[in-house]
Amino acid sequence: MNRSIDALKQQLAQAGVVVNESLSPVPLESPWFVRILQAFFGWLAALFLLGFIAMGMVFIAESPVASFVVGGILIGGAFALLRTAQSDVLEHMALVFSMAGQLLVAWGMVEILASSAYLWWALLGLQCVLALIMPSQVHRSFSTFAASLALYMALANNGLEQVASGLVLLIFTLLWLNEFRWLSRVSLVQAWCSGLLVGLLVLQGLAHSGGSSWWFSDQSPTEWFAAWLVGWVSAGLAALALLCVIQKVFRQQYVQPAIGERLAIYGAVAVLALVSVYVPGLCLGVTVLLLGFAISHRRLMGCGILLLLIAISSYYYWLDVTLLVKALLLFVVGAGLLALRWALRRWLTPLTPAVKGDSNEQ
Repeated sequence: MNRSIDALKQQLAQAGVVVNESLSPVPLESPWFVRILQAFFGWLAALFLLGFIAMGMVFIAESPVASFVVGGILIGGAFALLRTAQSDVLEHMALVFSMAGQLLVAWGMVEILASSAYLWWALLGLQCVLALIMPSQVHRSFSTFAASLALYMALANNGLEQVASGLVLLIFTLLWLNEFRWLSRVSLVQAWCSGLLVGLLVLQGLAHSGGSSWWFSDQSPTEWFAAWLVGWVSAGLAALALLCVIQKVFRQQYVQPAIGERLAIYGAVAVLALVSVYVPGLCLGVTVLLLGFAISHRRLMGCGILLLLIAISSYYYWLDVTLLVKALLLFVVGAGLLALRWALRRWLTPLTPAVKGDSNEQ
């Protein structure tokens, strides 16, 4: 029996098949409800510990230097704990410690830069650094989300809060489209994209609810250029992201449209961007929806539909335009999207098999 097994192994080795006798067991992941329970107890333990420490260190809040020092120590301790954490309890404890440290550092920045326009830019830099260096998917996603909010507040301080959504969308799109370009950093890119997606949803909610006016109601923001141009810049950034997604779809389908077809597509994107100036968030929702289709990501497609519903519903209750004009504009947008879908299916369907066949023959 052993001789026959050895002979079979030799034949497999000659054929180039490597047989591993000792297989390492695949670690089993805990169920989702167990991980949620562990995360809850991690937060609870960290909050109790922080409360016990804060009882004897109230003087820290009175000194910006002490806030910076203690906050840096907490962030450094969270970094060290995350490098050695083997359970969700320790990971979420480290997340709470890091958040406490970030709050102390932010408090020190507020004490020093309270009347400066660079406060939110400093917080944006802090969150970007943490999103890069922290060895935890959850922490990277949270830091990326916080960075998107800091970007929104920094731009809102200059009257450019609408541009924040376009910038976040463009960065989000470029990251997803290049997800597998760096194979060793796929998990890192996915963590960033998760935080940016949540930030995008929150930014749209703030934009449609007038969230920036709550923070800057007592001061006039410093505008870098005319207020009417802000909507055009935001729509232009969203249209640029949409063009990147369309090029990705063409590469996936092995299709190179003719000049006339390309001009028609660019014209449709331009019309959509023009409508987005008056219906903020429309081009953003279409881009996220098409991006989810391009990379076969159902959650992205669902978020794109949600963004479209937010944009259309907020526009429908806009009191500066009559209901008749709103209904006509929505009808034109819907008819244009359906016409674009029909045209793309008519152009791309006959081209795809031929081009794929040529690529296989080569």
